[in-house]
Amino acid sequence: MSRGEQIYEGKAKIVYAGEDPDTLVLHFKDDTSAFDGEKVEQLASKGKVNNQFNAFIMEHLQAAGVPTHFLHLINDTDSLVRRLDMIPVECVVRNRAAGSLSRRLGVEEGLILEPPVFEFFLKNDALHDPMINTSHILSFGWATEDEIHAMRRWSLRINMLLTALFAAADLILVDFKLEFGRYEGELFLGDEFSPDGCRLWDAKTLEKMDKDRFRRNLGGVVEAYVEVARRLGVPLS
Repeated sequence: MSRGEQIYEGKAKIVYAGEDPDTLVLHFKDDTSAFDGEKVEQLASKGKVNNQFNAFIMEHLQAAGVPTHFLHLINDTDSLVRRLDMIPVECVVRNRAAGSLSRRLGVEEGLILEPPVFEFFLKNDALHDPMINTSHILSFGWATEDEIHAMRRWSLRINMLLTALFAAADLILVDFKLEFGRYEGELFLGDEFSPDGCRLWDAKTLEKMDKDRFRRNLGGVVEAYVEVARRLGVPLS
């Protein structure tokens, strides 16, 4: 499987055209960034770990009936996916208070949120991904009312599935973001699911096992990702 024309380069991935016009190739980079790209470093093997971690999660969700864009791994750092018409909205599910929620509301980090908090954010780095609501989404035409309901429904379903998966590995799924897109009139989960886009804590020690290690200069970023993968049974090459 060869890469076609480069379509887009983001902070963590490069997107190429696939051999079939309905497909894309996602190349996972070793680049690691935080604070909307203000802090950037290269971490050896991160792209390989995230690519294989994402494949494991996507296949787990597909087996549970979640429609995703993932098709198959190509090699250590590349995956083949369906080409989606992406909705420029991030769906965030929070099981515990952390990050921007704690800062916005003055809530203690680690507070259990029951039921989970669900939020929408506009995917726009230049504007620092502002929080939005359903009225914004409808007024600006980013998604239909049916798509809004579907994104929320699938996000909460995915939260239930992954909370159980990580709990079985002695990990707490604190929060995560998802992106969705359209393919042949249907909604599919797109982008990726890796420790870059979620918060994971050790269930016993509450040690951070995600990109907060990079944000907070804790070190051992890739080592933490590998440990999470090991506990889940992700086959890393």
